[in-house]
Amino acid sequence: MKDKEESSSGSSRNPNGINDEHDHREINIRPFSSVPSSPRNASSKYDFVKVKVWLGDADHYYVLSRFLVSRMLTVTKIPNHVAVKIALELKKLLIDNSLLDVSQSDLETSLFKLMARRGYGEEYINRYNMMTKFHHQRVPLVILVCGTACVGKSTIATQLAQRLNLPNVLHTDMVYELLRTATDAPLTSTPVWTREFASSEELITEFCRECRIVRKGLAGDLKKAMKDGKPIIIEGRHLDPSIYLMNDENKAPSNDPEKSSKETDTLVDPTSDLNSEASSSNTKETDTIDTKANSQAEAITSVEAIDLSEKVAQCKIDEAEKKRKAKSGPEPIVISIVLKMAGFDHKALLEEWIASRTSGDNYTAKEKDRLITNLKTIEDYLCSFNSQGVTVVNISATTFPQTLDWLHNYLLQRIEEGIRSSENEAQK
Repeated sequence: MKDKEESSSGSSRNPNGINDEHDHREINIRPFSSVPSSPRNASSKYDFVKVKVWLGDADHYYVLSRFLVSRMLTVTKIPNHVAVKIALELKKLLIDNSLLDVSQSDLETSLFKLMARRGYGEEYINRYNMMTKFHHQRVPLVILVCGTACVGKSTIATQLAQRLNLPNVLHTDMVYELLRTATDAPLTSTPVWTREFASSEELITEFCRECRIVRKGLAGDLKKAMKDGKPIIIEGRHLDPSIYLMNDENKAPSNDPEKSSKETDTLVDPTSDLNSEASSSNTKETDTIDTKANSQAEAITSVEAIDLSEKVAQCKIDEAEKKRKAKSGPEPIVISIVLKMAGFDHKALLEEWIASRTSGDNYTAKEKDRLITNLKTIEDYLCSFNSQGVTVVNISATTFPQTLDWLHNYLLQRIEEGIRSSENEAQK
């Protein structure tokens, strides 16, 4: 068995990594009408045959998985039921043509042909290649789904995770409860939107305070996502976009403010020293000009010396910045989305939600009105970040599928922009 694997991996390949013994073999792609519509158990027989897909110089391979192929196709916006069929057709195609050892490029060539035959051509193939690059480069991705109660945050986050093949979804409600019960964090069992405040400003201040505490509870997951380049979706009622819009938070999430401050100082110190040297040099040269400049030639010489000193200092600053960027890896992509709902629909859902809670009967009409008013105040605060680049999405039960499609496409665009930006930074 080992000899067989070695012969497969060691067979002659051209520089592009394609097996020569397959170069002259035509792959027979039958029309879809001729593919037998066999029973469920009959089609599953292909799952018992392993197809090895070789990577790079053929030192490594993985076993082809129809499930993973279909998930990757779903990311490109191919409907799930079509993606499953294409993945099965790919497996049948390879097995029927006795291609049990293929290169990654050969596999993708066959896959793209099948996609095109079903009407999913260049646009979808480009998305496939873009997401493949995204995973290979391990670009950190954090998607925040913000909003108040009953606007569909959990549903949207779960659906997007399935469509984009993202495995990690964190819920701030769970983090809040864990912090409240397992730590000495100053959090209460009574939600902030059910309490009475003297003003809207006081409500928002308390809401932001709780969001900062939850943010500290998320520090470990965010740091791991940034370090390992693993995508993550965070959803919940305790997300304040302003916390995640800060550059330092995006680049180096930390649970220790003092440590973050020290790290920032470390990055700034070399620049400050160089600037002080340049400033000192400028002062000395200026003094020289004031006290010793007996001619215009001496003044010009002094000015040139100042310029040279500044250029040297700037070169050192640029070099230090390049080293810092190379060490920190790709810039993370942080996408904040705020969900909101029309007032009438939201109020109806909130009243149903209140009534379904165990303490729902204890709410008076006045308390219900206060709760709804507080939630509207928080929603207005979250939507105010639209001016800072945060996307606000209107949710409606009648247009939910279209909204999900729009979000799917929007996130793909943002990911593509992030990859392009990361590549541009690497070239500088």
